[in-house]
Amino acid sequence: MGPSVVVIGNFDGVHLGHQAVLRQARGLADARGLRCVVLTFDPHPSEVLGRGAPPLLTTLARRIELLRQHGATDVAVEPFTIELSSWSPERFARELLADRLGSRVVVVGSNFRFGSKRAGDFDTLTTMGASCGFEAVAAEIAGDDEGPFSSTRVRDAIAAGEVERASRVLGRPHALSGVVEHGDARGRTIGFPTANLGGVAEMLPSHGVYAVRVVRGGETHGGVMNVGVRPTVDGLSLRIEAHLFDFDADLYGATLRVDLVARLRGEQKFSGVAELKAQIAKDAEAARKAL
Repeated sequence: MGPSVVVIGNFDGVHLGHQAVLRQARGLADARGLRCVVLTFDPHPSEVLGRGAPPLLTTLARRIELLRQHGATDVAVEPFTIELSSWSPERFARELLADRLGSRVVVVGSNFRFGSKRAGDFDTLTTMGASCGFEAVAAEIAGDDEGPFSSTRVRDAIAAGEVERASRVLGRPHALSGVVEHGDARGRTIGFPTANLGGVAEMLPSHGVYAVRVVRGGETHGGVMNVGVRPTVDGLSLRIEAHLFDFDADLYGATLRVDLVARLRGEQKFSGVAELKAQIAKDAEAARKAL
């Protein structure tokens, strides 16, 4: 890989704070005629080290897509292993940053730690850079009236079902992605066919009904989504079901991304199918207005 400005981080969510750092790194790269390379890790270091990874905001594929969209020339995904965690700060700086990635500038947060037992910090990186041929630069911190933008703020908002608040930190709606699976076709019998999303890796919002945009390839459709256990029907199995407006094609096996635009209400139990059908009609109308 050619001479680069390397910015290091997990970048889960690629939120507005991450985007500010990417702009900073891209500016440095453009000014010096260098590539802008993001170094990220998979799986999450906390998972490998037994501390438990936080809920995922973006899949690796979506993370790479967003990083490129916001300024990265290349994304280097380093497999995080026990062996890598045992590297000394010196080895990390020389072998990975200098030799493999061709670093001329390395951009990290001021609280960045690296190497075995997190022994290396920003001062260590600065010292290592002097001998390895790169400059260490502290990442800019972006935020709003509530404080710095962070993945924790996004997760807290999603956990509360406050997807609009999450969007204000992400700079876009939080999304769920998965493959449409066969369900029990109950929605079609009451006039609201749904796509049942399986294999979702991203963090789910609290149970309830949401106005959504459903993306399939180059097409986007408005819709309404329920996340929950369907207490009126069975109350047992978690379902992620989206009804797409003005759409009546077979989606089984299709990969969808569902952007959560607005929360409409919490999950409720109704007296029966008739009351449920009437409420879904109201939800659909509210979703159309929200979109």
